[in-house]
Amino acid sequence: MSNRIRDIRKAKGLTLADLAAACDPPTTAQTIGRLETGMRQLSLTWMNRIAAALQIDPASLMRADAAATAQIVAELGAGGPDALTAPREALLPSDLASEDGPAPLVLAVTESVGEYRPGDLLWLRPLDPDHAQSAINRDCLLPRPGGRFAFGRLIDRRGTLVGLLPPGAGQKQVVVDNPAWIAVAFMLVRPL
Repeated sequence: MSNRIRDIRKAKGLTLADLAAACDPPTTAQTIGRLETGMRQLSLTWMNRIAAALQIDPASLMRADAAATAQIVAELGAGGPDALTAPREALLPSDLASEDGPAPLVLAVTESVGEYRPGDLLWLRPLDPDHAQSAINRDCLLPRPGGRFAFGRLIDRRGTLVGLLPPGAGQKQVVVDNPAWIAVAFMLVRPL
């Protein structure tokens, strides 16, 4: 068995110092580095502490050595693909989605709408409507009366009114009054 602390930490965009500070009680970046590389034994106590700081299930920190994992080998930028100096593990959506709070919601796309294609799965994280300002200019799903939903770019929040701009060309703004929650898109899974 080997640990996946480094892969998960990097996938979540955390430095050694960020993860060390997020531990309860806080520790040092050097300690986290030693636990990642196996220079220090990863005890059950450390597994639980690091998993809580990463907001994942402790079992996600370990993998069988024989298990083949998907690898990120290059990063695509404006100038084309750039090879990584060393491949790193690609995490499954469930590994990235694990967080305190409500479970993520998934919106399945069945027809081409805006930038979305049939077969796309849009992962959304529920958010309290009081924090709607953090979702401005992000794609969101909102509940509407009668079991319906509204989806689009959150463009405005005034009092209890939330304004969405649907992704299809030429569609008018949709206003939802006092939604129970707002689910913000955080990941798109697209099969090729």
